[in-house]
Amino acid sequence: MKNIKCLFLWGMLFAGSVLSFSQNKLYTLSTNNTSLVYSVGNEGRLLFRYYGKKINDFSPFVSVNNYGKADTDRDLEFEAYPAFGLGYTNEPALSLIHSDGSLITELSFVKDEVQHKGNVVHSVIYLQDKVYDLAVELHSEAYQAEDVIAQWVTIRNNEKETISLNNVYSSSLNLRAYSYYLTHFNGTWAGEMNRVEEKLEHGIKTIESKKGVRTTQTENPSFILSLNNPVEENNGDCYGGALAWSGNYKLSFELDEWDHVNILAGVNPFLSEYKLAAGEDFTTPKMIYTFSNRGQGQISRNFHDWSRKYALNNGNEERPIILNSWEGAYFDFNEQTLTDMMDDASRMGVELFVLDDGWFGNKYPRNGDNAGLGDWQVNKKKLPNGLQHLIDYAQSKGLKFGIWIEPEMVNPKSELAEKHPEWIVQSKGREKITLRNQLLLDLANPQVQDFIWNMIDGLLSENKGIDYIKWDANRHVEQVGSTYLPAGDQTHFWIDYTEGLYGIYDKIRAKYPHLMLQLCASGGGRLDYGALKYHDEFWTSDNTDPLARLYIQYATNLIYPPVATAAHVSANPNHQTGRLTPLKFRFDVAMTGRLGLELQPKDIKNEEWAFAKKAIEDYKTIVRPLITSGDLYRIISPYDPTNNYAAQLYVGKNKQRAVLFAFCTEFNNRGILPFIKTQGLDPEKSYKISEINKISARSCFWGDGLIFKGDFLNNVGITLNIARQYESAVFLIEEIGAGE
Repeated sequence: MKNIKCLFLWGMLFAGSVLSFSQNKLYTLSTNNTSLVYSVGNEGRLLFRYYGKKINDFSPFVSVNNYGKADTDRDLEFEAYPAFGLGYTNEPALSLIHSDGSLITELSFVKDEVQHKGNVVHSVIYLQDKVYDLAVELHSEAYQAEDVIAQWVTIRNNEKETISLNNVYSSSLNLRAYSYYLTHFNGTWAGEMNRVEEKLEHGIKTIESKKGVRTTQTENPSFILSLNNPVEENNGDCYGGALAWSGNYKLSFELDEWDHVNILAGVNPFLSEYKLAAGEDFTTPKMIYTFSNRGQGQISRNFHDWSRKYALNNGNEERPIILNSWEGAYFDFNEQTLTDMMDDASRMGVELFVLDDGWFGNKYPRNGDNAGLGDWQVNKKKLPNGLQHLIDYAQSKGLKFGIWIEPEMVNPKSELAEKHPEWIVQSKGREKITLRNQLLLDLANPQVQDFIWNMIDGLLSENKGIDYIKWDANRHVEQVGSTYLPAGDQTHFWIDYTEGLYGIYDKIRAKYPHLMLQLCASGGGRLDYGALKYHDEFWTSDNTDPLARLYIQYATNLIYPPVATAAHVSANPNHQTGRLTPLKFRFDVAMTGRLGLELQPKDIKNEEWAFAKKAIEDYKTIVRPLITSGDLYRIISPYDPTNNYAAQLYVGKNKQRAVLFAFCTEFNNRGILPFIKTQGLDPEKSYKISEINKISARSCFWGDGLIFKGDFLNNVGITLNIARQYESAVFLIEEIGAGE
């Protein structure tokens, strides 16, 4: 059966129907478990009808009557892509100024097209303004197995003169319930992705960024919306959304006078008027949706499955274990410092060494964050034998080699700033504002794009064996202005910068498809599906404190996949918080994502070295395959105020293996222990539970080594013996007879 159907119902009258339609068309887009329904009414308007749990009989939508709006001859119907004017008073998805100055746009249905490409069904519905030669294409992609629908629009200016685009959102979604609870994410540097939930009240709730760069560090363009009740992990109707765009964005949730919630998502219209000349078109970024009638847990698993296949480079491949030099050396290193770290990394079982900031600049050496940025030549004093010597040494130790760059930025104290001051984002006649002692290069300028691409291409072609790049961006746009864009097009900067960045990414992926790229912007400052599709992983936060990371990673993985969540074991006390935590706790938290180290290995002493080596070995053989391709089940949330624990479970797709992580976040009174009911295990299978990552002979579970039915673990559950702050436990749950 086709997943998209077009039903032409001519002159049909339904019993009990107040209105009859001389012509009514239904357009349905379905995945394995969800359906999206549009219809075309008598006036040619494309109307939104439904998005939610899959339905099989669409014919009743033909006779649906929404009754009339008070004091108007219009029915209370919501367009699939509402434009400003002619009766629509909510926030519009589209508002523009036509070439003759008119502010009104009224779209009507023209035709549709459908393409089937395996698991993906792509639908295009063509709309046309009734008065002007303006065309709008509403695109939808249905990812069948993952229950994800992506939407975006293309605006085509077929008028004779230039039009000005104001609101041009990627999608519009209209939902109806008795109440709505919005989960969204906020934070700051070293504290990204804090989860909050609030009940929507009448008016407009917006989540937006005007920062231009590092747009996700304080808010993230993603959400979960629960209907009628606060969100639950395993129960209830809820919608997940994530915008694939790395520039300024806006999500709008308008609870209107009819108790509908109207959701708009797309490029932020703030100072972003975009002029479209005759014959030109404009395409918005994709908005990604998924629906679950089984709570937010299924929302996450849908996003994770979809992203690994469609929105993450090499999404189903295992990531190497990394030692990053930053917190172990900072700017103060030489060749011996680095080769010693490689020696230790190799002995410990690490697979990739990353040289972080401080390796470049000669006239203005990069010995701190105040000089050298933009001068991408190897520092001869620190590294007299060049990068190739380090790469060769790493390979001799069985390690891959990676390097840090921050190509969008420049220090005022640099040769680049002296040679090309016109390449810097600036406002004519005004002082240039620095952040972290640096300025921003103008990626709206093709010359700057070429400079960055040539630098990266040269770095990779002249130094054979660079397997990994950490791409950083440590500031946002505080003072906008481009010397390249004409005076009348300065509002194009925000979009053109992001498109310029994507253009560079495209070139890298075309020439270096196997290069691993880490997405970093002072930590999680550019975490969105627009940038992530070019990258293999993301740096979740500069905060490596394991307790803080429990909260950050929990919220991050509500939307983004654990396989790409870089999580590092760092030094004691932690460099960001000063907190002292056991090495085991640090390892156990980091092993819930892509495991890495961010320290000087020599600081790991005596018996802790043996523990670290064994933990890395267990991660490779037991945990990593499940992090890479398994399903995440959250058992206890660290945000839950009723307990002082956190727990999560990764289950293989074949349900033969799982790994359980449990953490104690605070001291607990005597007898208060974490109670775990597993999820996702096959109730008919028998599983052996074995504790791993033990730092002593003591086990945290009385049933260590025993066999249990999945039915027992899922429904009766087990109690673990951890109660002191920073105690943790990790268990392999393996089907008997499944083998490795």
